[in-house]
Amino acid sequence: MDFDFSEEQNLLRDSIHKFVAEKYDLSDRRKLVKIDPGYSEDSWKQFAELGWLGLPFSEEDGGFGGDLVDTSVILNEFGKGLVCEPYYASVVLAGSALRHGGNSEQKDRIISGIISGEVKATVGYAEEQARYDLNDTATSAEKDGDGYAITGTKSVVQNAETADFIIVSARTSGNQTDEKGITLFIVDAKADGVKLQNYPTVDGLRASEVILDKVKVSAADVLGEVDNGLELIETVRDDAILALASEAVGQMELLYQDTVDYCKQREQFDHPLADFQVLKHRFADMYIEAEQCRSLLYRALLAKQGNLPEARSVIHALKYKIGAAGRFVGENAVQSHGGMGVTEELRIGHYFMRLAVIDATFGNKDYHLNKYTDMMYVPEDDGAEDFMPFM
Repeated sequence: MDFDFSEEQNLLRDSIHKFVAEKYDLSDRRKLVKIDPGYSEDSWKQFAELGWLGLPFSEEDGGFGGDLVDTSVILNEFGKGLVCEPYYASVVLAGSALRHGGNSEQKDRIISGIISGEVKATVGYAEEQARYDLNDTATSAEKDGDGYAITGTKSVVQNAETADFIIVSARTSGNQTDEKGITLFIVDAKADGVKLQNYPTVDGLRASEVILDKVKVSAADVLGEVDNGLELIETVRDDAILALASEAVGQMELLYQDTVDYCKQREQFDHPLADFQVLKHRFADMYIEAEQCRSLLYRALLAKQGNLPEARSVIHALKYKIGAAGRFVGENAVQSHGGMGVTEELRIGHYFMRLAVIDATFGNKDYHLNKYTDMMYVPEDDGAEDFMPFM
């Protein structure tokens, strides 16, 4: 099987690599994340001009008809630069929800603005009591004339403070943890009853608690089917995990490279640290962990893109592996650098914190290991063929 990128994807990767090299020096990023809105609007406009914001959307929606691999190329390079513009929130999360669940009117209203850079959006799916269970939804949407009134709180909503629209999940029927009865709504971020509590996250990005107090939406703001929104949220989660994994693979690659380079220069007992056998074994283990994640990412991308039946189980396995390997590679990079590894001036610690946040997003490694093993188990007497474990 050919895992080489196409000529167009190589050109895309090179252009983003050049942008990151020119615009994302660590000292510049550190200054950028400390001032509002936490990223550069000029860079966001440049993303639009270069077509990066429109790449994942179909030509019918005004985009460039890119696929999951194209998005993976973008996030991989963004991960290396610790890019803080809201590409993940607006294009990956909200873009996925609109692509898979939006009608023509909703796509015309929002996607064209996302592609041009004039509109930003995000998705509020998490709640404080839910841990990682997407079906645990206490936010309610009660009928209000021809529309609905939404009440509840969504937690850790990425880049909500700069979003024009927030796509939120709310319960329209059933009990709090029922799988059926969840509906997605497009909410104007400036609508009456919407309150934001904004804060920086440990990786230097921005998130908000979105408090909804009887926020009125119309029937035209329903995204997808009423009461059947869980499947759409899970689809968004799958696309998001592939994007986050792509970002994480890029970060693990640089953690490995930086660690090897540092140990070649740093001397102990009149020898470079890289000469010591114990560190050579550590480098090999770091490299293997990162490459295993890359291989599993490619398998997951192909499975998802090909709509293969095992796609979701592979994505669960990928998220587990990213969490476990990210911690291993990050800890060993920090330990090899000593105290320098956690200083603000060195990018090692920044990558490590970002990998920790990626692990906790849409379920940590333990959560996805349980999901994977649940999907692998098939009762012996049902005649079904289970999937071949591959971890």
